[in-house]
Amino acid sequence: MISTLLSQVRHGPDGEAVPCLAFGADYNPEQWPREVWEEDIRLMREAGVNIVSLAIFSWARIQPSREEWDFAWLDEVMDLLHGGGIGVDLATATASPPPWLTAAHPEILPVTASGETVWPGARQHWRPTSPVFREHALRLVRRMAERYAGHPALVAWHVSNELGCHNIYDYSDDAARAFRDWLRTRYTTLESLNHAWGTAFWAQRYSAWEQILPPRLAASHPNPTQQLDFKRFSSDALKEYLRAERDTLRAITPAVPVTTNFMVMGGTKGMDYADWAGEVDFVSNDHYVVPGPQSRDELSFSANLVSGIAQGRPWFLMEHSTSAVNWQPVNLAKAPGDLARDSLLHVAHGADAVCFFQWRQSAAGAEKYHSAMLPHAGADSELFRAVTDLGRKLRALAPVADSVREPAPVGILFDWDSWWASEQDSHPTSRLDYHQEALDWYSALLGLGVRADVVTAHSDLSGYQLLVAPVLHVVPAALAKELTRYAENGGHLVTTYFSGVVDENDHVWLGGYPGALRELLGIRIEEFGPLADGDTVDVDGATGSLWTDRITVTGPDVEILAHYRSGAQAGHPAITRRTAGRGSASYVSTRLGAGGLTGLLPQLLAPAGVAGELPQEVAGKVELAVRRGAGRRYLFLVNRTDETVPVAGLAGDLLIGGAEAGTVLLPPRGVAVLRQSAP
Repeated sequence: MISTLLSQVRHGPDGEAVPCLAFGADYNPEQWPREVWEEDIRLMREAGVNIVSLAIFSWARIQPSREEWDFAWLDEVMDLLHGGGIGVDLATATASPPPWLTAAHPEILPVTASGETVWPGARQHWRPTSPVFREHALRLVRRMAERYAGHPALVAWHVSNELGCHNIYDYSDDAARAFRDWLRTRYTTLESLNHAWGTAFWAQRYSAWEQILPPRLAASHPNPTQQLDFKRFSSDALKEYLRAERDTLRAITPAVPVTTNFMVMGGTKGMDYADWAGEVDFVSNDHYVVPGPQSRDELSFSANLVSGIAQGRPWFLMEHSTSAVNWQPVNLAKAPGDLARDSLLHVAHGADAVCFFQWRQSAAGAEKYHSAMLPHAGADSELFRAVTDLGRKLRALAPVADSVREPAPVGILFDWDSWWASEQDSHPTSRLDYHQEALDWYSALLGLGVRADVVTAHSDLSGYQLLVAPVLHVVPAALAKELTRYAENGGHLVTTYFSGVVDENDHVWLGGYPGALRELLGIRIEEFGPLADGDTVDVDGATGSLWTDRITVTGPDVEILAHYRSGAQAGHPAITRRTAGRGSASYVSTRLGAGGLTGLLPQLLAPAGVAGELPQEVAGKVELAVRRGAGRRYLFLVNRTDETVPVAGLAGDLLIGGAEAGTVLLPPRGVAVLRQSAP
């Protein structure tokens, strides 16, 4: 899908489409005088750019007032780009309402939980449920679609921009009405809602739909199921808005694919992207590195999760940074080699497009210190030379286009409901970090040189030899049955503390923890044992933090893999494994961190028959990702270190990278790609 987007502008000698990876950026020509535009096209061609995202924040320029329209400048830019052989992912320009609209209709502005209005002056200052905003936004979308329906540069539509980045939670009266409508659809009757929300507690029983509000600022902890449902509703409200723009575009330009840029990275959790993926023609994502000890592991994890959301199909990296960003407390420039490694790691995990924010670094505005493909220093700069070098590498990787992710032996289950619910207030600890726990397991597997896919509950889980489900807090009965079948049919399940505890309504599964998974795991826990800040416990061969459980073994065939050696649970089981049918189910009752999990994982991998696929001497130093297509396998070898790493014993044609005497040589932070025949 993504490779063929460029078929209109990339042709072979006989006129046929040439497979290629997309390469480009957000392009904001309206920030610059007209005489700069030709230079932009020339330098884009020099860098190898073949696609740009255009008009993302152009509403005020396109529609200066309610009845005034100015498309002349955009027409000219579209023509210039097409003349330069560059395709356009054209945005609907709805991300940031113009001042005339908010002045005339302040009722479109979001409202915080404490009742404060979010005023104009930045971006994304609109309510997802505002009928007034939707009316004006869809009017703009129709005008854009009608004007550019036949333009030869148009290769895709880009709905809004980073939906929910700043306006995911709106507590306005519009949101309250829409929330009540959503609840009517979900529960049908007030009796069902009162049961699901447990409104017998604290006299919260509702006798009319109109009494229900979003979880606004309250005297104490708001109803937990109300909070969880509001998170679900807020994600659905933005999804419904996405559908509205998409359907408008499809009605006018049915042959042009539609996407929007997700933000699968770090702690961005408000949007259930696994649920959104089916609403777009291809999945797109924005990702920015946050410095820290696991920064590149997190990049790999997020790219991997995007592939899981896309069901293994190729996806579009819509934005990342060439170097420093502008929104962190300290904005560090990337080290030499990081620009290419970061970009190619996304390609390794399924991206068929590598794009940046933005093409030309802004001279004014809030993001003027955010790096770009063409920096303030201009084309005569190390950064622009690194950009053009990346363009050459991506052209060499053209055969990879349209290939898909080859399934790994290990899956890590990532679940939005569990992320949302496990981190709510009034829990055993407020220190639980769902994303961090999942990332630690991923880092530990990387450290052992074992490939893992990050997948969602929408995926087929049956093919994984080992399935890790960290902090799988929300487990409906159907999911419990699916996981039981998985283990009994020969899979090896691993889950952790605070898993299986509640159902889809955030009601505790009674009878002891871990609730819905208790019988499968063959254990019972009567009371949680969270640890105070700074407290740790000794576990055989490792150190635990955050959490402990007092485990009683209840089922047959349960093996104790590790005991607590200190703390309140000293002498009791810390890690267990139960034989279940042809497989097994294991439980890890404390947070071990990436280092502790690295020591534990061999015991969990061995029964599943999982081992690293690279020579042992490079395990942990080199990440392996594999794509497959058209009778070929593509092995991406990514150097995780700041030293040169030789990798011996791999056959194949080297598409990028260096080799010596049959050994691939990975320079510091380097990437090599081998092409092999697929069996």
